[in-house]
Amino acid sequence: MGMILPIVTFLPLVGALLCLALPREEEQIHRGVGLGTALVTFLTSLFLLPGLEPTKMNHVVDFAWVESLGIRFHLGIDGISIWLVLLTTFLMPIVFLSTWSAISDKVREFVVAALILETGMLGAFLSLDLFVFYVFWEVMLIPMYFIIGIWGGDQRLKAAIKFVIYTMVGSLLMLIAILYVVVKAHQVTGQWSFALETAQKLVLTKPEQIYLFLAFALAFCIKVPLFPLHTWLPLAHVEAPTAGSVILASVLLKFGPYGLIRFAIPMFPHAVETVAPWLAILAVIGVVYGSCVAYAQDDVKKLIAYSSVAHMGFVVLGLAMLNSRSVNGAIYQCLAHGISTGGLFLCVGVIYERRHTRKMAEFGGLWKRMPVFAATLLIFTMASIGLPGLSGFVGEFLIILGTFSAKERAFDGIPAIFENARLLSAFAATGVVLGAVYMLWLFQRVMLGPITNPQNRKLTDMTPRETVVMLPMLAMAFWLGICPNTFLQHIDPAVTQTLVQFREKYSAGAAEGEARMLGDSAKAKVEEPTAPGGNP
Repeated sequence: MGMILPIVTFLPLVGALLCLALPREEEQIHRGVGLGTALVTFLTSLFLLPGLEPTKMNHVVDFAWVESLGIRFHLGIDGISIWLVLLTTFLMPIVFLSTWSAISDKVREFVVAALILETGMLGAFLSLDLFVFYVFWEVMLIPMYFIIGIWGGDQRLKAAIKFVIYTMVGSLLMLIAILYVVVKAHQVTGQWSFALETAQKLVLTKPEQIYLFLAFALAFCIKVPLFPLHTWLPLAHVEAPTAGSVILASVLLKFGPYGLIRFAIPMFPHAVETVAPWLAILAVIGVVYGSCVAYAQDDVKKLIAYSSVAHMGFVVLGLAMLNSRSVNGAIYQCLAHGISTGGLFLCVGVIYERRHTRKMAEFGGLWKRMPVFAATLLIFTMASIGLPGLSGFVGEFLIILGTFSAKERAFDGIPAIFENARLLSAFAATGVVLGAVYMLWLFQRVMLGPITNPQNRKLTDMTPRETVVMLPMLAMAFWLGICPNTFLQHIDPAVTQTLVQFREKYSAGAAEGEARMLGDSAKAKVEEPTAPGGNP
């Protein structure tokens, strides 16, 4: 089992290479290879869960890649990353099955792009080396650009270019911050290392931490996307094919919160003290703004895109509150949003394949023609709203509860930076109400009332393939809502440990002074003379 993480990570890449070796004309074979590879990857990833110890890195792989620069291929998985990895591998077979008839042009290229994208996503969730993380972060960008730019709608090139520009700006600043941290660590230890563990032990001055945190946070907040960095998302969602929208909403957006809790927050605790209140305020603005703009849309896909801005605002709010309830809720909401919003985009794909329009005014009364589809859409709508018993409720409840009690539950030694937390929780709670308004408005306009458009009288209900696509998503929507402890039993210990380490670094590290390393082993390294020729 020691090599299971590289196997899970690179299995999709092997499938992509296999597709490239096959003749371009064998479209059905390419589809089968894509679906089969994704299924094998998912089944293999299930072996990561038994015996997982949430508070430490499991199945660790660590060997030198570029030894002279201290770059190591270092992978590991814990209670924070396990469910995000499984969400990724769970969704990819569904994505391939959903595109069986929707993607008819350049099928081989689409399968290759999607499989390379899966490798990039898995590698980024598992990386424990800053350089390796950055490589996988960039690998995700290229295939997503092609998925939007080749198989998207009429404005696909504009959407793809906007997506790349936003992401690249954040990525380059993050790279500069990574290099700064590595150079500072080298000055202290005399050795080059891109290891996340080394970076977390480095204590910097408060101004340095603020600038570095902002560089990391910009990359992650663009990915969320946090208001006002969200403007690339609606266009990307609207123009992307259904498969692209599902991957984008269900997985790619989760790298923002994951990057904050894995990298930015633990590395720069004194910056968090200053910046977290502003992140919380922007998150609440995003919740209310996204909800209001969603209600104003006449395009089904654009409405769901703006709902993602609101839902992911909840996630950032939970992370900014720095207590176990809210952070647990933030990670849980990532999973719930991946299922409910992914399901909604799949539903949009079903009706778009039949009518080739997403305008709400073109529909109405579809329940009479498509009762199974209507029931499916209703369940995902209720899950998105946060109805108790479905996926959206648990995460939003924990976030609002954690925000309301943030001042009382802040760690000792950290200043009370959440004086207005209860006011923030009240404003955030309005997002739940607004979410019910725009989602029920969507369902009413598309599904209920008389059939006024003659073209809708010819619509047929979901096919067996479409039903098979929806069933796993529906099952997960109920599982997340009814059995939250299945997931929280791994998430909570890992989150608690991360916050304890955050507190310890905050308390032990001086806000001003020279850079230094925390921990006896690191201090011992500093006192040891550097071996001649040890520097690259």
